Amino acid sequence: MASVLVLFHSQEHGNTAAMAAAVAEGIRQAGADAKLVNTNETRLAMDEYAAADAVGFGSPDYYSYIAGGMKMFLDDWFIAKKTKAPGLTGKPYALFYSHGGGGAVVGPMEKLFAKVGKKVAETVASKGRPDEKTLLACRELGRQLAQAAAK
Repeated sequence: MASVLVLFHSQEHGNTAAMAAAVAEGIRQAGADAKLVNTNETRLAMDEYAAADAVGFGSPDYYSYIAGGMKMFLDDWFIAKKTKAPGLTGKPYALFYSHGGGGAVVGPMEKLFAKVGKKVAETVASKGRPDEKTLLACRELGRQLAQAAAK
């Protein structure tokens, strides 16, 4: 069974967590295993990342940039990559984010995560609490990640 990691940051309002849960739901509906990790609660070990077949990354928009926990993951990933640790590059991935009105994080987010692998779906955005249309898009993003992980 394919394994898909959903790495996200969520805290105060839980908007990104709601999106992450919908992504995981889509992954499971497509027959893959989904593991959710909130960088606000824990720091992801690089061997856990390397074990995933695909990854969904989610962040709130904090002043037009990703959350600190997501940046910490990228720093850890970069250091591990320099040591030539296996399983860190070439992964299928997808992005999702929440924002309070600006949504300018999408540009920096897409540029930063492009280094990890091949993007397999359109980035999903939510202004504030995700509505049903956004959650449907997140579930579809999860299905696309599961399909990419199975290849």
